[in-house]
Amino acid sequence: MWIETDLAALDLRRPTGITIGAFDGVHRGHQALIRRMVMGARAAGNVPLVVTFDPLPGQVLQPEGYRLLSTLAERLVHFEVLGVEGVIVLDFDDALRATPADDFVHKLAGPAGMRALWVGPDFRLGSRQQGDVAYLEAAGRRLSFDVHVFRDIVRWGGAPVRSSRIRAALSKGDLAEANGCLGYAFHLCGEIVHGYQRGRGLGFPTANLAVSAARLLPANGVYLCRAHVAGETFDALTNVGTRPTFDNGLRTVEAYLLDFSNDIYGEAMQLVFLDRLRPETRFESVDGLVAQMRDDEVEARRLLRETDWLLLHEQPSCPASPST
Repeated sequence: MWIETDLAALDLRRPTGITIGAFDGVHRGHQALIRRMVMGARAAGNVPLVVTFDPLPGQVLQPEGYRLLSTLAERLVHFEVLGVEGVIVLDFDDALRATPADDFVHKLAGPAGMRALWVGPDFRLGSRQQGDVAYLEAAGRRLSFDVHVFRDIVRWGGAPVRSSRIRAALSKGDLAEANGCLGYAFHLCGEIVHGYQRGRGLGFPTANLAVSAARLLPANGVYLCRAHVAGETFDALTNVGTRPTFDNGLRTVEAYLLDFSNDIYGEAMQLVFLDRLRPETRFESVDGLVAQMRDDEVEARRLLRETDWLLLHEQPSCPASPST
């Protein structure tokens, strides 16, 4: 899969089918739209392309409050798994925001070779969101591209899948809801870095995951995870939070890999979140914390024995540079 960041620099030799969006999280609804585009493009002999953004509109318009469900690198992995052959990544800057819909569409129909465009019914592009579906259909008649409006409402648990629904679920630590809407297990990627090494002194050595500051974290708590690191897979207990028993510091992600004690500093790791065991708690003593951690491990091993997590393993792996 190739990646381009300059729309005007494209000179494609084959016609293309395109869909455009932020696709943060690449959830079930996004997947359905992208699959439909890929199928339609291939049936017509077109190259299936995705146009996306980095940073995303939410990051620019809500700089203090927006956190990513997936980084660009993670989204690219999802796109490739879905059959996308090329991705155009546009910088959502002031110049792009000010681009009239006409200019944007002419670049897609010209340098990008667009012969078909797949969008949702509420899709808009261009400055002041001038380019709605009616505009795009009229532009298609002028510039010889078809507009396909994807009207399917993708549901999970009886309700439509939305990025806002996934964010709300993660903010409560509700992995069943979040993972169901995503269509794969929520995961975090990053490099293993040195921490305070308190866990080692307590008999629970942890791998501290350096996660992109732009990334959304689930609610503070202790989670059952699968850790993919150095070509191997391990069961893990992961604490997301501020270590209230010690210092109430910055939020961290620390994974205790069961039945594993090797040095893996500097390695890339993917943590796949399976279940939440409990909220993060402040204990009156370190001994109380250690006793609870032992109970957490017993419960984790019970869940691993008695629960079939197979479906939650069906998600793309981390990119080569997971923390970007």
